[in-house]
Amino acid sequence: MLFKPFGKGVSIALATVMSTTLFLSACSGGGGTASTDKPAGDKPAAEASKKEKIDGGEIITAYLADPQNFIRFWATTTTSSEVIELVFSALYRFNEKQDIVADLAVGQPTFSADKKEMTIKIRNDAKFTDGKPVTAADVVFTYNIPIHPDYKGPRKGTFDKVTKVEKVDDYTVKFTFKEPHAGYIDMLIYNILPEHLLKDIPVKDMEKSDFAKKPVGSGAYKLEEWKQGQYLRFVRNENYYKGKPAIEKVTAKIIPDGNAQMAQLQTGEINVVGVPVDNLAAMDQYAKTSGKIKLQKGIGTGQYQFVAWNLTNPLFQDKKVRQALTTAIDRQGIVDSIVEGQGKLVNSQTAPSYWTFTDNVPKFPYDPEKAKKMLAEAGWKDSDGDGILDKNGQKFEFEMQTIQGNKVREKAVTVIQQQLKKVGISVQPRSVEGSAFTKNWSSKNFVALFHGWSISGDPNPKGIWHSSSIEAGSNYITYKNPEVDKLIEEDLLTFDQAKRKELLNKVDALVAEDQPYTFMYSPTVTMAYPSNLEGFNPNRDNLKEIEKWYFTK
Repeated sequence: MLFKPFGKGVSIALATVMSTTLFLSACSGGGGTASTDKPAGDKPAAEASKKEKIDGGEIITAYLADPQNFIRFWATTTTSSEVIELVFSALYRFNEKQDIVADLAVGQPTFSADKKEMTIKIRNDAKFTDGKPVTAADVVFTYNIPIHPDYKGPRKGTFDKVTKVEKVDDYTVKFTFKEPHAGYIDMLIYNILPEHLLKDIPVKDMEKSDFAKKPVGSGAYKLEEWKQGQYLRFVRNENYYKGKPAIEKVTAKIIPDGNAQMAQLQTGEINVVGVPVDNLAAMDQYAKTSGKIKLQKGIGTGQYQFVAWNLTNPLFQDKKVRQALTTAIDRQGIVDSIVEGQGKLVNSQTAPSYWTFTDNVPKFPYDPEKAKKMLAEAGWKDSDGDGILDKNGQKFEFEMQTIQGNKVREKAVTVIQQQLKKVGISVQPRSVEGSAFTKNWSSKNFVALFHGWSISGDPNPKGIWHSSSIEAGSNYITYKNPEVDKLIEEDLLTFDQAKRKELLNKVDALVAEDQPYTFMYSPTVTMAYPSNLEGFNPNRDNLKEIEKWYFTK
């Protein structure tokens, strides 16, 4: 399973999970309009055929913060992944059902009888934008990076079962595993890097290399300019192997405030965006009156929002305390009021969109009086009468971070502050600029924070919940449970889907019991598009499949 933090500016329901809300602005305006809950793809074929396709146009998207870099082995935010997918090809990509679909690959992977060898063929017509062909040598070079001893990045755990990646011929690659590895699909979506440009750069220096900021890929677009803190500008790859994209330019503006982004949606400077719930009614009205945009509602996501507790902090090391914290927070109330119902309550670590999802897990419904009793049982009492619980001379007070500019998330943290105050806990909300927030999260520089994961690929959650991912993964809260480790490892050896569901449901139950996060909800997304934009997949949000988009007149 691949995990990307949400910091996405305006994206829906507490868009904590989208690494920065995205906006697109087109060079042409458009007729048509309306806001609809129907998939855009439901339009009659006759109506679509009357529209004349335009070759050209510009999409302008906005993020709260810059991407980290253009090499996915080191980049973990949703923003980074989105811009990487513009510039690079991968062996496979995930569709909305989390199945792998071939990109550079030809067909599906094939396996040896013992499942320890996986062979993949790649197409022979792909080229990097400097004109060099993409071959098996580039794939081998790319995949030897995360298994190199000098690689210390966050994806190391994804590749720990790989012993060797080798070239069979110019367009065939073979992966060898230590043991059968059911989570192999998570390895297949990394951007293929050009060996001829990177072979002389040591792995330990690659993340900071010029290439990481000025990439050369084989994707649908190429980076023309990156002015940090201001914008990234992309132009289409005229020689893209799947056909030249219709949209000529893509600009990603850095706008570290969600309301400012929505203002630009209304002025036409941005015209495709994930609409946050607190702006949904206004944007619905704008769509109807202006005729310039249309809204696609109810887009499902593999996302969930949470409050993370840093388990190295003494405040949160008692499981009963963490359970009490969840019991003291009116999660459904936050969904109903702040998120305006655009989300489903979750109680553990699997998003409802996944085939392994179960709600048959321990639950801690809102009950502040019960929360007080649980805290008292754990030794937390207001011994000095100041309204704040204390234990052994320590006050129960802490800072909770959230990403700056995400107004919905900021409101949620304020509500949590008020609710925890009722049970004797003092919370100091702190909004942190996007890049600094991401750094604090990944470097474990926090006590508590409101965040979210966008998950994709295989459902095995090793990257977040296995103890080995504390140092080489995304287990930033330092969660440790030997039984969870054991179940995760067993699942990765299991290719039978029914057995995997059974194992992963046990993981869900154990994680829910431990409450290392207070699990909040899984959001649905509303996207705004120009009225004259066609070709987008109504089941995908943000820039996914942008190479299929086009303007009409």
